[in-house]
Amino acid sequence: MNPAIRDWQGKRIWIIGASSGIGEETARLLLTCGARVALSARKLAQLEKIAADYPMAEAVAVDICDHASLVACHAGLIQKWGSIDFVLIVAGSYNEMRADSFDMAAVNSLIDINLRGVYQCLDVVLPALLKQGSGGIGIVGSVAGLSGLPKALVYGPTKAAIINLCESLYLDLRPKNIAVYMINPGFVETPMTQGNDFKMPALMSAPEAALAIVKGMQRGDFHIHFPRRFTNWLRLARLLPYRSYFYLVHKVTGL
Repeated sequence: MNPAIRDWQGKRIWIIGASSGIGEETARLLLTCGARVALSARKLAQLEKIAADYPMAEAVAVDICDHASLVACHAGLIQKWGSIDFVLIVAGSYNEMRADSFDMAAVNSLIDINLRGVYQCLDVVLPALLKQGSGGIGIVGSVAGLSGLPKALVYGPTKAAIINLCESLYLDLRPKNIAVYMINPGFVETPMTQGNDFKMPALMSAPEAALAIVKGMQRGDFHIHFPRRFTNWLRLARLLPYRSYFYLVHKVTGL
């Protein structure tokens, strides 16, 4: 559904949310493959520590919720590189929430980071990509966006919106020669999942997740999801009648 990528050598890639977890490991893998990678997040010291291991890495602080910082970072990279081939939006946050612990402040925070922040990134990068008529955008969502799950009263809906957004972006951008990658991980061992107190089926490591993303982009996949033994189960479960779906979710999660 997207053009295959046969060689990462010299590709210019901006990863937003690269200070830890999936973003960090994806940056490391792409740098190992010969790409030029700009690592962005709020934690500049952590970015600089990662970038110090690779001569082709740039560390640039960015707050996905701060439009001005995104504009400044993008302008700096365009000035230095000339153009950007791929933008990967990995930044996101998770806050466990159920109906009996509803917290509007946490709702607003998650929407700002997981959804409004993504739109702010698109506002910055889309004009340049459309002008050059090439490149690609990858957005990390979650299989939690496929259907309702316990403890995901806000996180799940923000990721459902990302799925819808990626589908719409693909329809708009693919005819203009711009690739779109919808990336939906299952449970990945990252700082974001360390506090989970429930069973996480098919838990995988961040390096394994990074490899799945890079291989998916190389194949030209639109929907990159992993680990498939878990994500395919959820994709099928969403097709069940609600009575059966709710029963299965309760049995699997115990919640």
